[in-house]
Amino acid sequence: MLDALAVVALILAGYLLGSLPMGVLVARAVGGQDPRTFGSGSTGATNTRRALGRRWAIVVAILDGAKGAAPILLARALDADIAAQALAATAAVVGAWRSVFIGFRGGRGVSTYFAGLLLVAPVLVLLAVPVFGVAITRTRLVSVGSLLGTATVVVGALAMVVGGALSATWLLFVLPGGFVVGLAHRHNIERLLAGTERTLAGKSGDF
Repeated sequence: MLDALAVVALILAGYLLGSLPMGVLVARAVGGQDPRTFGSGSTGATNTRRALGRRWAIVVAILDGAKGAAPILLARALDADIAAQALAATAAVVGAWRSVFIGFRGGRGVSTYFAGLLLVAPVLVLLAVPVFGVAITRTRLVSVGSLLGTATVVVGALAMVVGGALSATWLLFVLPGGFVVGLAHRHNIERLLAGTERTLAGKSGDF
């Protein structure tokens, strides 16, 4: 068990890890266009795909996912309890959305959130992936898939807690992490309502 100061340090480490702007770093490494200057301005994998192409978008998605897994693995290595693990993972999602390294800009936190979930309750990701995939296939809008997939995770987690299959303490990650992902999509939601949301190709269109 960690003392309170160590838990605070772990949460801060989670935020700093989450704040690493992988889309920006990859763009600089390959001499490509900074995703902040393209499309939605997000540093995540979807906008990186528009700015740099599919290959580098996959790299960014993997690196963003690592940001969500690392705080939980670090917490477990330090023998932290579930609450500390959950708070560190949530901090990573916040960092992915509002990075201290790039003026509190960032991505949507989706890859970071879901990678953390893989370590917490893989079944939740298994439930969300088909929803995510079908939504994108039908609409060509990643934001729709992300929002519906996140909603599936939240509902599934609550059901697992009620059924005794998941510790209620993990809701300290699942609920606020899902809320951050939703909040990060607020402009996407506005565009969806207006029928001007960007597709995978970067074009605007109804869904």
